[in-house]
Amino acid sequence: MEKPKKNTRHLATISLAVMAAGFLITIPLEPSIWKTILQGGFEAGLVGGLADWFAVTALFRHPLGVPIPHTALLPKNREKITGKIISMLENDWLTKESIRAKINSFQISEKLFELAEKEMESEAAKKNIISLLQHFINLIDIQKIAPILKKEIKVRLQKIDIKNYLPLLIDQISLRKYDEKALDYVLKEVDEWAKRDSTKYRLGGMAVEMIENIKADGFMQFALRSFSSLVNEEKLGNIIQSLIVKGVDSFRDPNNQNRQTLLLHIHQKLESLKSDEKVYEELEHFRTQIIDRWHLEEKIVELLTEIQQKALDFTGEPNFYDKYVLPIIANNLGKLKADEEKVQQLETWLKKQIVSFVDHNHSKIGTLVKENLDKLDTKTLTHMIETNVGKDLQWIRVNGAVCGFLIGLVLVGIKALF
Repeated sequence: MEKPKKNTRHLATISLAVMAAGFLITIPLEPSIWKTILQGGFEAGLVGGLADWFAVTALFRHPLGVPIPHTALLPKNREKITGKIISMLENDWLTKESIRAKINSFQISEKLFELAEKEMESEAAKKNIISLLQHFINLIDIQKIAPILKKEIKVRLQKIDIKNYLPLLIDQISLRKYDEKALDYVLKEVDEWAKRDSTKYRLGGMAVEMIENIKADGFMQFALRSFSSLVNEEKLGNIIQSLIVKGVDSFRDPNNQNRQTLLLHIHQKLESLKSDEKVYEELEHFRTQIIDRWHLEEKIVELLTEIQQKALDFTGEPNFYDKYVLPIIANNLGKLKADEEKVQQLETWLKKQIVSFVDHNHSKIGTLVKENLDKLDTKTLTHMIETNVGKDLQWIRVNGAVCGFLIGLVLVGIKALF
């Protein structure tokens, strides 16, 4: 910008110098019609050039530093000029109506779709989206979420109606024959216990002790003493052990009547639990105690922390964006573009938001211009304007000199004719 300005200023100065030189050169010449015409042209060109130099200079400063009235117009009228510029911007060039009309002429959603399709596979988009996801994951405050989840889980557990689940549990016990399996397990344990030598001696000792402690008179007393002299702990233990083992074996037989009777009795007892209110009360009480004493928050924090870290690790995998995020974006973008109604709704919403933003912030255009102008001192502002428009203004000086010269020639020529 500086170079054209200086060249133009030099040209304007040269044109003025040419007019002055021409005028001076013609003074000593011999009187003639051509001298008169040329001298008149150079004189008019010099006057025109000086007048235009004065006019151009007076816009920016006092000519020759002399404070002539109505000069240095820009520095003196800075506030007024700034106000006029702001007024033109707000009321003539950038009115709300013109901005609205321009916004309505754009297809914003179409441009957004094109931009999204172009950029979604770029490295920048990949990096920024992953960073954004990880940022949101890190923003999750587990310590605040844990008490909420704990409370909600406990409330949900308290709301579970046991009457809806206990009958189902009992039915499953019968359906899957857990009662028979439980009985077989007990029989197996009893059988293993009964066959131990320690059990045999323990049972024999208990039997001998019980016999000795029986109080009887007469013949019964004699019979008991005779029986105890014939047996000892080992014999009695063998007898009782044998009875238990045989009894267990008989109950293991699926066709044993006693076994069937026992299983029927167990089944009936289980069925009776379905309508036993005391059982439900006990279960309710048991559930309440378990829930109240359940220190759940620490486990929730531990679980959520683990999930959070796994989510961060997952988003950091090299193929995470291409394999999971990109297909979701592309698929949903394609569906949205295909839905003309939604596209139109998006277009209307976007334009409405932009217009609303413009309406609320239109006055800030002038404020922004004023703030930027106020940052510049008068000298800098004047220099900036002169630098940017000075090239055209210097041509006024050139044109003034040239036009004055030509007009002078014409006027003197006409004068000479008459």
